[in-house]
Amino acid sequence: MFRSGQTVQSRPRTPLMGKGTAHRASLGFILMSTDLACEADLFAMAPDGVGVHITRLKTDDYTTNETLARHIDHMADAAGRLQPDMKPAVIAYCCTSGSIVCREENVFREIHKGAPYTQPMSIVTGVMDALREVGAKQIVVGTPYLDDINTAEAEYLVAAGFDILDIQGLRLETGMEFGQVEPAYWKEFALEIDQPDADAIFLSCSGTRTLEVVEEIEQAAGKPVITSNQALMWSCLRRAGIADHLDGFGQLFKHPGRALTPTL
Repeated sequence: MFRSGQTVQSRPRTPLMGKGTAHRASLGFILMSTDLACEADLFAMAPDGVGVHITRLKTDDYTTNETLARHIDHMADAAGRLQPDMKPAVIAYCCTSGSIVCREENVFREIHKGAPYTQPMSIVTGVMDALREVGAKQIVVGTPYLDDINTAEAEYLVAAGFDILDIQGLRLETGMEFGQVEPAYWKEFALEIDQPDADAIFLSCSGTRTLEVVEEIEQAAGKPVITSNQALMWSCLRRAGIADHLDGFGQLFKHPGRALTPTL
């Protein structure tokens, strides 16, 4: 029994050491402080042996092009906080509209400043990787955003080579509202905006509960459905050399992503 004033003396031991829970790969993600959905989605999609490391940017809950543009100011600092001892193979910025407003090349530059050992990624990069992987050129897009953000997103995707048959937003203003829309409504909304000529349906935004119904939408629409978080995790895994085929998250995870081999 320990008594006050005594000195603890532990007996010598040799602990059994392993490679840890992230023995296959570590992935880092920079989330918005207002995001209610992305963290749960990322952990749900992480295969055994893949570590998920998360930090958050302080962000305004009123989502406009102006507030999104300020995300870049603290990106390098956020990247540097993501388990530097683990050196994640990929670090990704997890805001679709922010990736567009800040632009991918600027996001990559700032992440590299904070974590020069990693592959920098943004969520819109993963979305375009996924759309190309499933052979989608003509797409319909559903978002929770205001229309100034929808316009910027449509312009960005068109410049990247996609044909936007339609883009519709819910005209919500805050990240909290984004995360409160029920998955059943996202299914209804996706099927409403779908068109016969669309190669795929893209549901944009990391802060929405779209992953939960992606397979239901695919079954009803008979075509691939890409969501921001699904596309991000798929692309990050493939870039980290993890080629697992995962069930429950849409047909995208059956694709190998051969064009996304690790570059670092």
